[in-house]
Amino acid sequence: MPHYRISEAAGLLGVSDDTVRRWIEGGQLPSDRDSAGRRTVDGAALAEFARAQARSTPDPSGIGRSARNRFVGLVTEVVSDRVMSQVEMQCGPHRIVSLMSTEAVRELGLVPGALAVAVVKSTNVVVEIPGEG
Repeated sequence: MPHYRISEAAGLLGVSDDTVRRWIEGGQLPSDRDSAGRRTVDGAALAEFARAQARSTPDPSGIGRSARNRFVGLVTEVVSDRVMSQVEMQCGPHRIVSLMSTEAVRELGLVPGALAVAVVKSTNVVVEIPGEG
């Protein structure tokens, strides 16, 4: 079972080391000590905590969908030619890039600063793990 040091847990959660220490001291995040006496967090407990802490921006569209992966964010860049466009969005810490017709970009009014929702429904998701060493 993986264990993460405070700095690793902080990096994975996108917070400071001090924030992780406060969560541990406040009893919100369980921790142990490794053989060297350093404080660590169990990987399964960290994953559960990350899921519980996750807050997504509410979807402003009010439309029901079968796709569960919705990313609300701001359009940051649009690169278009006559037929196709590349639309880049910043959705919290996630950068989302979509390719679509230039006609669709115009119809939706996608320009930098526009609020948009990226909806992802995929039957092919690649999962990787870090390499050793």
